[in-house]
Amino acid sequence: MLDSITLEPDFPADACVIWMHGLGADGNDFVPIVPELDFPLTHTVRFVFPNAPTMPVTINGGYIMRAWYDIVGADLDNRADEGGVRRSQAQISEIIADQRAKGISTDRIVLAGFSQGGVIALQTALRHPEPFAGVLALSTYLACRDTLGIEGTRTNKTTPIFYAHGSVDPVIPMALAKRSKAELENHGYQVEWHEYGMPHSVCAEEVDDIAAFLKRVLAVG
Repeated sequence: MLDSITLEPDFPADACVIWMHGLGADGNDFVPIVPELDFPLTHTVRFVFPNAPTMPVTINGGYIMRAWYDIVGADLDNRADEGGVRRSQAQISEIIADQRAKGISTDRIVLAGFSQGGVIALQTALRHPEPFAGVLALSTYLACRDTLGIEGTRTNKTTPIFYAHGSVDPVIPMALAKRSKAELENHGYQVEWHEYGMPHSVCAEEVDDIAAFLKRVLAVG
């Protein structure tokens, strides 16, 4: 199983957020956001930040870095190595199974991810046989689109999806994010869309909105 950074609440956990970082980062990347969520001291949410494996990334000249999958080119329709996406899906499914073994039901789990991590959050959640509490899709896009209609599970059709993107993102253009949003909606998924005047990053207003979403879907407070 992937190694992870885990933040335990002060009280026994009955919910979990599994949060995947972006390309070239690691599990530490989103740890500082947790205190900014302003959860009550009595909250019972565990945060798990997995580290992606290291691999050569084609678009970066084969440089070895943490990545959830290879990116083979700049073509928006061929950004993701499907085999790598599915391997990471399987690895996150192992973490979900581990949380279930620790007493957290899937309907008390949120899958979250930024950029590449968001791709894996969507890929895993929409195809999982059990329902999740929610999905955070941050500055990301939908991979393996052609198979979603066949592979998407009915149990997660009603799972709330928080989808956020920056209007001046130079890495994942807004047009791709909006197309991904439209495809999700065309397949019947519930998308809560948020747009911010930011590049490929996270802003304070977005963190506030993330906090409100997590408090709502995990009944925190």
